[in-house]
Amino acid sequence: MNNSEVQDALKRSVQTEKNAMNFYQIAASHMTDEAAIKTFELLAREEREHAKHFFDNYAGDDMPSFEDFIDAPPENESEWLSDLDKALLADFSERKAMELAMEKEKNLEKSLREMAAKIEDADVQAIFEENAKSTHNHYVLIESEYARIMGMPHETDIDTFVRE
Repeated sequence: MNNSEVQDALKRSVQTEKNAMNFYQIAASHMTDEAAIKTFELLAREEREHAKHFFDNYAGDDMPSFEDFIDAPPENESEWLSDLDKALLADFSERKAMELAMEKEKNLEKSLREMAAKIEDADVQAIFEENAKSTHNHYVLIESEYARIMGMPHETDIDTFVRE
């Protein structure tokens, strides 16, 4: 990838992370389960941090300050938010929000890893790889919360079930 393509990827990644942050904020505002709300609020904060990492490495001058960008209204046409809108219109539930979030995180992780593989600049590559790892951790966190909501055994309880 040439520098222009890398900068474009960084800019798109800033927007994607903001879209994910807005997704988690909006979904949390429709939830009733306190633990699920806290999980999505945590994820929103982490997505904001991801956006900041990409933003700090973007060399373009066509974006407002980070605070102005991040505080701007959500981009409702984004895939993250348009899919959430569909879920909200069709009988929203924590379960549906988590299923959608797991799908989104899995796809984002794949995209970040593919992008990292194409980038030659080691510092920028590391940013994409670190965000891919964090995105994977988001998936694992949501999966665990999903299991709790669905009444499934928690992964820490597996040893107990095996021994019994």
